[in-house]
Amino acid sequence: MYGWYEKHLGISSSADGTGATFHWREADDPEKTGLTAWSIFPQDTTYFNPSTASFMMNFRVENLDTLLKTLKEEGVTVDPKVEGYEYGKFAWIMDPEGNRIELWEPPHQK
Repeated sequence: MYGWYEKHLGISSSADGTGATFHWREADDPEKTGLTAWSIFPQDTTYFNPSTASFMMNFRVENLDTLLKTLKEEGVTVDPKVEGYEYGKFAWIMDPEGNRIELWEPPHQK
């Protein structure tokens, strides 16, 4: 699939084959940069479970821990797992239709 997207749309996968990264700057503060990750998962992936959708949205958020607490208080289904990496923290929630949503708090820029 990555080959198809590269050939027809010019989207090149990273050297490690995990997808493409689109870098951008914030409109109101061009000194701040960000990125959008684009990845293809195999048809039989379980990464989106328990959702039955074949895709997942990813939203960049501020203060992930506070947001998760608020979402729980509002009755949103929150996956108890939170993962941290050098490129940020991730958590997952489900919308009312059962779609899995990934929340990403990037590391704080200095």
